[in-house]
Amino acid sequence: MIDFENHVRRALDSLPAELRRAMSNVEIVIEDENPEDPDLLGLYTGIPLTERDSGYAGALPDKIEIYRLPLEDEFGDDPALLEDEIRITVIHELAHHFGIDDDRLDQLGWA
Repeated sequence: MIDFENHVRRALDSLPAELRRAMSNVEIVIEDENPEDPDLLGLYTGIPLTERDSGYAGALPDKIEIYRLPLEDEFGDDPALLEDEIRITVIHELAHHFGIDDDRLDQLGWA
């Protein structure tokens, strides 16, 4: 689990500083798997930055879950590939925090 956490941390650290500063009221957690969809690699829940308004004050933090077991099961035989896929998953879910939907992520090659 320690290596996995380090991979997630490195993915976040690799973001440009201005993006890290722009993140707001979001927590990133590592879970074993999604109980409803065990094959899911990551999940964003919350209100994207682009949809927040004056009524947002006091809202619970957005949450990005990165699912360890499916990532390790699919990519764990190759440590470099696993780290790349964790980074892709973190960036994909952070994109949702910034208001980018799956269609646009697909166009950008991050789906």
